[in-house]
Amino acid sequence: MLVENPVKITETQIKKMAKLARGRITTIYLHWTAGHYGQVFDDYHLCIDQDGTVYATCDDFCERKSHTWMRNGGTIGIALCCGYDATCELPTAICAKAAWSAVGPEDYRDPYEAMVDGGSEPPTEKQIEAVAKIVAILCKELDFPNSSDRVMTHCEIAFRDGYGPGSGDPETKWDLWFLPDNARNNRLCPGGCLIRGKAAYYLWDMKHKKKAA
Repeated sequence: MLVENPVKITETQIKKMAKLARGRITTIYLHWTAGHYGQVFDDYHLCIDQDGTVYATCDDFCERKSHTWMRNGGTIGIALCCGYDATCELPTAICAKAAWSAVGPEDYRDPYEAMVDGGSEPPTEKQIEAVAKIVAILCKELDFPNSSDRVMTHCEIAFRDGYGPGSGDPETKWDLWFLPDNARNNRLCPGGCLIRGKAAYYLWDMKHKKKAA
């Protein structure tokens, strides 16, 4: 459901909420809303707008939200407010799970690459950096690893549960399958790897700032 007057949340507030939820959260799932910039939905605990502004739809991360099929208990759902009219074209030569590279609609694609179009309102650099920093904060305060078993995109978990790209499921989800990496001239990279990689940097930075203090 669309939230008409979303409430902004600060990093300090996120830290406090995470500390209170420690021991009761097992996983973080990352999404996009497939809607417009500026549209916040209450299916997710946190939503991140195009300029990196973060909104909360709850005051307790343990509140159950309907963000990931069959996996809503003890999890936090975070969504980027973007992805309107986004599309993906699956590789024809290999299984979709094995498509570890992708190109945009204007680029040449070989048979082993997916074709991904982020739509008219694609994920922005500020959104990607913001979600990576939030993942780092949550992993630190919840005291669990920034790993592919604990921090996953909706696409990654959809592959595991059988409704990802190539499954033929009418409710196929491919949220954040690939994202542009600004450090590589916006080349499309696996979204989960990109976000966890950036989160690892933020965790390293937080650790070293603490030592220097």
